[in-house]
Amino acid sequence: MRVRDIMTKGVESIDEQSTLEEAARLMVQLDVGALPISDSDDRLVGMLTDRDIVVKALAAGMTPAETSAGDLAQGEPIVVIGADESVEEAIELMTRHQVRRLPVVDGAELVGMLSQADICRYVANDQAGRLVEAISAPTSAPAMPALPAGTRPH
Repeated sequence: MRVRDIMTKGVESIDEQSTLEEAARLMVQLDVGALPISDSDDRLVGMLTDRDIVVKALAAGMTPAETSAGDLAQGEPIVVIGADESVEEAIELMTRHQVRRLPVVDGAELVGMLSQADICRYVANDQAGRLVEAISAPTSAPAMPALPAGTRPH
């Protein structure tokens, strides 16, 4: 089975100059948790997730109205898969890079998104279980700012 057979088509990307606030609004409008980030030449330069907005930006004191999507993509290589690659190759990439979504390209053009959920709908239960387990393995969490003495998170 090829990636193009099970991917979600019609994916939108966000420009790297767009603010995190604009990205969050687009995520709500599209009912998605991630957006590919593209540059002015429509080349993919990163991925932005709702978790990135919270963990990398808000928790670090960045202002969503002033921080660009591209600011969060700096130094993070984007992992993509070709539309004609096998689902097994997609599983291997997701496992190796511990990502739940892969932008799907045909040449340099963004043509879809492949999610962990897309794969789980089409593969055997044991293969889906191994994928979820591998992607969900703990990684080192980013350093969180310390709370002032005597305070607790709500």
